[in-house]
Amino acid sequence: MSDQDDAATLRFKSLIHARLAALDDEDALGRAGQSTVELDQQAVGRLSRQDALLNQSMAKARQARRDGLRRALEAALVRIDLGEFGYCDECGDAIAVKRLELDPTAQRCISCASG
Repeated sequence: MSDQDDAATLRFKSLIHARLAALDDEDALGRAGQSTVELDQQAVGRLSRQDALLNQSMAKARQARRDGLRRALEAALVRIDLGEFGYCDECGDAIAVKRLELDPTAQRCISCASG
């Protein structure tokens, strides 16, 4: 492996780890929104409770999105370790560096992804 390949690998690993750290930060902020909505008719009216339930549902959906992204980023790290990162799963061609910089979880080149 060349020095340029090593530098690119380190750059992508660093990018992926930074995105994982950002997800951890978002997780910490999102925990409060996912807590159980208590039924207290004296403090919260029916519409306020519905609003709280909707907010809780949205917080859980955001958490599910973060969990999926975390799994995809961790899979990208595995592909880096296996030497498969940056190559299309369908055709085997190299995936454009700009595409990987925008989305390091990309597993297909733009030609295969667009059909």
